Amino acid sequence: MKKRKALLSYILIIFGAVMASFAVALILLPNDAIDYGTAGVAIIISKLTGLQLSLCVLFVFLPFIIAGYVFLGKKFTVKAAVGSVVYMVGLEFFEKIPFELNTEHFLAVAFGGAILGAGLALILRNGGCIDGSEILANIVVKKLSDKTGRNYSLTPMLLGFNALVYITVFVVIDATAALLSLLVYVVATAVIDHYTDHFEAIKQVTIITQDPDGIIKDIKDKLNKTCTIMDSRGAIAGENNTLICYISYFELPLMKEIISTHSGSFSTVSTIDEILR
Repeated sequence: MKKRKALLSYILIIFGAVMASFAVALILLPNDAIDYGTAGVAIIISKLTGLQLSLCVLFVFLPFIIAGYVFLGKKFTVKAAVGSVVYMVGLEFFEKIPFELNTEHFLAVAFGGAILGAGLALILRNGGCIDGSEILANIVVKKLSDKTGRNYSLTPMLLGFNALVYITVFVVIDATAALLSLLVYVVATAVIDHYTDHFEAIKQVTIITQDPDGIIKDIKDKLNKTCTIMDSRGAIAGENNTLICYISYFELPLMKEIISTHSGSFSTVSTIDEILR
């Protein structure tokens, strides 16, 4: 069962990466818009230097893949690498296809942004990633959380990174490309948020268990996180403990894996947009 789920997650990541590369190569770029994040940086470099886009994506994203392996673990990195390779191959393939969407730039970019967002949502929901800015934000947030003991959202880092991308587009390309690219970001992130429940926000995991010590130890060892412990009582199960832990979206797959190894444990996940300090 686990092997089937793992295989399905890779299939969906591949499909999402194909959707993303299709949207970028055949809809966004021909209509003077670019992707956001590190893919946007790669497109800017390609436009300024004339280098092949897929190679630019490789050069820009490779350092983030390596950093992801060091700080976020092998499992995440493998899925990110698979998605990125498929995305690069897709760009190379779709760029050679003669295709033109005969409609207004605004409509084409909105449509392309929706397809891009759907593809990225598929990738994120299955534990993958094809944007180095998300890896960078996750590493920074993880380091800050480990150092201060507080939980931080990915949103400020992602907004700051993409703001720099669009300012660069505005300065080195033109204002129209920057505005169309901003529309891509708005549409794509709206689709992603709809299907991933605000992936950039903090996630609260509530665990009801009769083995609190084992789960707490695993969470500490594998995620370097701590938990709030509350006594609770079930109508049938009797005495148990309720654990509350705050993590990032990218840590959810590992958290689910930890919980699944402790039989009789039940968990829920909710989104925390803001924590008052």
